[in-house]
Amino acid sequence: MKIAVIGQSLFGQEVYCHLRKEGHEVVGVFTVPDKDGKADPLGLEAEKDGVPVFKYSRWRAKGQALPDVVAKYQALGAELNVLPFCSQFIPMEIISAPRHGSIIYHPSLLPRHRGASAINWTLIHGDKKGGFSIFWADDGLDTGDLLLQKECEVLPDDTVSTLYNRFLFPEGIKGMVQAVRLIAEGKAPRLPQPEEGATYEGIQKKETAKINWDQPAEAIHNWIRGNDKVPGAWTEACEQKLTFFNSTLNTSGLVPEGDALPIPGAHRPGVVTKAGLILFGNDDKMLLVKNIQLEDGKMILASNFFKGAASSVLELTEAELVTAEAVRSVWQRILPKVLEVEDSTDFFKSGAASVDVVRLVEEVKELCDGLELENEDVYMASTFGDFIQLLVRKLRGDDEEGECSIDYVEMAVNKRTVRMPHQLFIGGEFVDAEGAKTSETINPTDGSVICQVSLAQVTDVDKAVAAAKDAFENGRWGKISARDRGRLMYRLADLMEQHQEELATIEALDAGAVYTLALKTHVGMSIQTFRYFAGWCDKIQGSTIPINQARPNRN
Repeated sequence: MKIAVIGQSLFGQEVYCHLRKEGHEVVGVFTVPDKDGKADPLGLEAEKDGVPVFKYSRWRAKGQALPDVVAKYQALGAELNVLPFCSQFIPMEIISAPRHGSIIYHPSLLPRHRGASAINWTLIHGDKKGGFSIFWADDGLDTGDLLLQKECEVLPDDTVSTLYNRFLFPEGIKGMVQAVRLIAEGKAPRLPQPEEGATYEGIQKKETAKINWDQPAEAIHNWIRGNDKVPGAWTEACEQKLTFFNSTLNTSGLVPEGDALPIPGAHRPGVVTKAGLILFGNDDKMLLVKNIQLEDGKMILASNFFKGAASSVLELTEAELVTAEAVRSVWQRILPKVLEVEDSTDFFKSGAASVDVVRLVEEVKELCDGLELENEDVYMASTFGDFIQLLVRKLRGDDEEGECSIDYVEMAVNKRTVRMPHQLFIGGEFVDAEGAKTSETINPTDGSVICQVSLAQVTDVDKAVAAAKDAFENGRWGKISARDRGRLMYRLADLMEQHQEELATIEALDAGAVYTLALKTHVGMSIQTFRYFAGWCDKIQGSTIPINQARPNRN
């Protein structure tokens, strides 16, 4: 078919590319005008292919379609209009012109959540099911007959970004291609939308995203995640506007102990803890917020709200300075209107959008030998100077927070002084057990007491499990590449080797082993084991050894 694609964004670009792969002829692309000197991805892709691209800021004036625009469209001879993502109002003279009409993608299960902020409201209302609809355009607002729908489960901590990236974007592209295929085959249905269950909600804007604290914790959580990342749910506290991101109801094992953050109108003051900012609903239940954007636009970890300035500035090596200049060039390409990228240049205040975050992360990955950044890293370090500091820390492998506080027990043994932690290790820090409970740890060689170690209680175990679950689901280990995991395991082995005599001395004390055995076997083979498995991290191919005990082989 001859198709006119009307829309914008990476989603529009992907739909355009897939339609061409299917063998359809895209006779023209209509997209938005360049913004801050940057062309929309859909228009850029079409221009590469030599497809006519039209960039109209508007299609009508005083309620009437612009004749010149209509004439240029009609000259293309399109048989179908495909609107994958379109923020403009397209007049009916265009919508009704093709032989097959026009189809539109909408990111909700119509008739629920009609309107431009459908994904936001899916989350705000706490819907358990989400999805998208592809419908035949008419003169109403998202009211046309349905062509197809696909649904998915909405996870408890989904945000607009996660729901879009996990399902609405990839499956939506497939859905648009499938819809066009059905039209081409003459099998596309037209199912009238039911009015029962129909809802329409307005566009979410910053001024309407203020948090209402007089509701249960789950409703507050849904409001925060439904506005994450845009426009951002906010409140007033500490004489400034604070915007909250990365909210969760997974607070099992969390204890609201820390610095109080008074919030006007809230049921109880918030509590800044190591895990983040604990907030309370009017039902006294908790939710946890992990990121806060300050009024000046800077994004910080919620756990650092009262900590003030970040860690000291790193002094870069010559090689790191070369990398910094290469990254500066990347910023310059992404921000064409910025005459010169300086340390104080803010990525977002200079006109960057979410699509530019993806581009920056990918270009840095290519530039820095596969280094995996998260989109969140760009938001957390939005000025060039801060971004380079974050990047260098990651390249050095020391991007985590500063050293944790450790209360050591010291002993003079084997002509050296050894220092041994004796507390519980939970959530990245050493802590006492509940009630400061302790137990003796004994040297098996002579029965002497080495020291008192913290004795975990049930509540300590609950905290440790919750911390481990959070680290597994949300921590960096699961997000970094296999190569970086291997690099960190090699680093651990190197550190163990540097301290092998000290570790062997402690092992001899604690296990009653002969020192040379502890040095060569207990510690030495541990180092070898870490290095062995570090090498396997990025080797994802292999074969399975059969282990079935059944006759006749008894493998």
